[in-house]
Amino acid sequence: MTDLLHSPVHDRHVALGAKMADFGGWEMPIEYPGGGVVAEHTSVRERVGLFDVSHLGKARVSGRSGDLSAFDFVNSCLTNDLRRIGPGQAQYTLCCQDDGGVVDDLIAYVRSEDDIFLIPNAANTATVVDMLRAAAPEGIEVENLHDAYAVFAVQGPRSDEVLTSFGLPVDHDYMSFAEAEWEGQPVIVCRTGYTGERGYELVPAWGAAGALWDALASAVADQGGMPAGLGARDTLRTEMGYPLHGNDLSTEITPVMAGAAWAVGWDKDTFWGKEALAEQRAAKTSRLNRGLVVTGRGIPRAHCQVLKDGEVVGEVTSGTFSPTRKEGIALALLERSVGIGDEVVIDVRGREVAATVTKPPFVEVGVRES
Repeated sequence: MTDLLHSPVHDRHVALGAKMADFGGWEMPIEYPGGGVVAEHTSVRERVGLFDVSHLGKARVSGRSGDLSAFDFVNSCLTNDLRRIGPGQAQYTLCCQDDGGVVDDLIAYVRSEDDIFLIPNAANTATVVDMLRAAAPEGIEVENLHDAYAVFAVQGPRSDEVLTSFGLPVDHDYMSFAEAEWEGQPVIVCRTGYTGERGYELVPAWGAAGALWDALASAVADQGGMPAGLGARDTLRTEMGYPLHGNDLSTEITPVMAGAAWAVGWDKDTFWGKEALAEQRAAKTSRLNRGLVVTGRGIPRAHCQVLKDGEVVGEVTSGTFSPTRKEGIALALLERSVGIGDEVVIDVRGREVAATVTKPPFVEVGVRES
């Protein structure tokens, strides 16, 4: 793994004995000793967990070109409508191709009309930045800040206690952020996350990340929590039905198919892929994202075929064992003829596993938007 990139707290993961793997070209922790994915998942659902997600991209779009602000420029490119929010707020959005395929899903943070901060996925950051740069008029700058900032996620019912223990703000609304300081260093505190639980994503400068991680790890331990790897992050997001780019969203899987049409500003004048997506939405013929709860024995995985009455009706895009439900769950693209409540079978390595079609989320967490 000598060619892989490392987060600024890589040495902390190694010292803890974490199992590491390649995520978008970055060597990141899958799980830690002392319980592994299930224990880390449960800690987030019941108490609190700490994730290093510094492999996520960071980019900035700033400036203006005549009357066109960075805000309006980004809004003309990405799917969601930034006019639904304002400064100090964040929005889930998508970067699409002209044919409607998803290049990436990302979070946009509005600092001002002339300053938009973006967090794309690790493997797609360069592509998103290149697309924005190619479209940007003179006066609007697009910067790739991938290794300028770290990103740490504090997630779980006790996340407020962790942050307040050393003076970071916790009183802002879901999908908003606060510009704060810790020990004289700036840190963005975002009320966002990928687990469904109440939580925060903290964005410190790269050079200040080590000290902040150590403080967070200590505070999380005081609340009965633990560091959590990207294995638990995946099981947590799957339980919520949140999409993973490359699995549930891709250049072949559009927002309409993935159940992410809510993240499209259909009334906007323009955004990348608008015409193709509008046509697909109107046609109502594409497969759609659905949830599957396994009623037999077996764990579904991506690319497993889904059958009904002996006919192939779809394919699993994400599948896992749910530590909360203690049974297999999956997201799948299914034909529109398959309805919620229908019984299907999943071909898991040549063995038919019974499942019921459902609508995610697979678990209920009552505080994720409080």
